[in-house]
Parts: sequence; structure tokens; C-alpha cells
Amino acid sequence: MSGRFAMLGMMAVATAVAPMLAHAEGLETTHLFGFTLGSDVNDAGEKEAEIEATGRFAKRDGSYSAVDKTLSVKFVPFQNFSIEPGLGVAYHDISGAPGLEDRRQLAFDTVSLEMRYRVLNRAQAPFGLTVGVDPHWGRVDDISGAPVDRYGADLWIIADRELVPQRLFAAVNLLYQPEAVRSRDVGAWQHQSNFGTAAALTVQVGPGILIGAEARYLHSYDGLGLDTFMGRALFVGPTFYAKFSERFWMAAAWNMQVAGHAVNGGGALDLANFERYQAKLRFGYNF
Repeated sequence: MSGRFAMLGMMAVATAVAPMLAHAEGLETTHLFGFTLGSDVNDAGEKEAEIEATGRFAKRDGSYSAVDKTLSVKFVPFQNFSIEPGLGVAYHDISGAPGLEDRRQLAFDTVSLEMRYRVLNRAQAPFGLTVGVDPHWGRVDDISGAPVDRYGADLWIIADRELVPQRLFAAVNLLYQPEAVRSRDVGAWQHQSNFGTAAALTVQVGPGILIGAEARYLHSYDGLGLDTFMGRALFVGPTFYAKFSERFWMAAAWNMQVAGHAVNGGGALDLANFERYQAKLRFGYNF
């Protein structure tokens, strides 16, 4: 499925749900931008349940699908700070992909604890600024699906701005992901890290309906400190957000790798460290 057809599908959904969203107000930017994050943090005392599915599809040859599903609950114990524990499962369906064993499995995978602190409130400053960290432990290798112990963290710097009040929103992210992985089959350790930048724009085309686009430039390294360059990939694609009520919302994104390079792989794309397509679907409920 191309980015063009994904955008057409999102527009069709927007048209279908528009009558349901006539009274949606008070947008929060956290998940407006797809994979790219916004700086908003829920109000103090608020709680939010989230279901998130992230799909990664297609290597250079063979058949490859990997889907991570996470259930989390966000708490805001005091203003500008949120904490969000989560549990996740991983599904892999791999056949004939170079360097990977054929595998079809669903397994319990991750325990995570995302924490975010808003440094600047976009309603009171020229732009919003939030820092975040998401330490996690996992039982499944995210690419191969092999049994491992993964210890890592996602570290974020998130900035956004309302370019046109209640109409046009923009966000920029910086991401650093160090991770140590121990194979449970042979006991060997591997250290790796990713560094990425992302930028996104989204426009409110109707009450509670936003359609946009994002670009993400990701680099993969061997070693925890970005030691040895392994590959890079540029992803672009459409995003969609719908707020069904004051409590219930959904967000979706489809990204396609349009440029890249792997040190240990040929071709114009990096399909060793990344995939051809990535997708994200989120549902949230505030209570």
C-alpha cells in the first residue's frame, strides 16, 4: 500500500466520522503527528488508557511482518509531568527474509515506563518543549523475533508550535535509543543504538479531524554510544487524527522508506536495520 492510497483511506475515514466530531474541542498535541510526538502533557490528576499497535513490513526479499501491541495507562501526578507504565506483546511472521529464521509467533514482550516532563507550555511560550524517557525490558528481538533479554530506553526532546491557532500544528523531535540485547539461546550480548530526527505538520480540516504528513530520518549504530555506523533510512508518510468526544480519540500513521543505505546491504534503501513500511495505530480514552 503506497502513501498515496493510505492518505486516500484516511480522508475516507475522516469523511465518515465527521458527523460524530462536531463538538470535539480542546485538542492536545501529544499524538496529533503520527510517529512524531507533540509536547502537551495531560492535566494534573487526569488518567488516560492507550492501546497502541506498531507494524513494520517488508524486507528486501521474502515475507516480513512484525507488529508490536502495547496497553498502557498514563497518570499525571502533578502539573507538566506524566508517567505511563505499559505491557506489550510482539507478533512476527517471517518467511524467506535474508539473514532471518522463518518464524510465526505471538509472544509477551515488553514492560515499559514512559515519563515525560513539559519544560515549556506552548500556550504560554513561543513553542512547547518536553523531554521524555521510556526505559523498557523486552523478551523478543524486535527484528528477528528470537528469544532475548532487551534492556534499553527511548530518550526524547519534543518541540511543537501552533502555527495557525486551532488550525495548523507543527512538531520536531530528536530521539536517541540505546539498547543492550542478550540472546537467551547462546548468551551473547549485542549493543546497539539509534538516533533520529522527525518533523511533522498537521491541519485541522474539520472539528476534531486532522490530516498531515511527517518525515523521519533514522540512523542505526553498533554500540550504545552511536559507535559504529550501520545504516540510515528516511521515512515519509501521511498522518490522521480524530477526536470522537472529550474522552475518546484515535491516531494513525503510515510511513514508507524512500531513501536509505545499509553498510552491510546493497540497494538504495536500508532494509537490514529498518523496514520498507512502518505503521502506527493508537486509541486513547481519558477518565
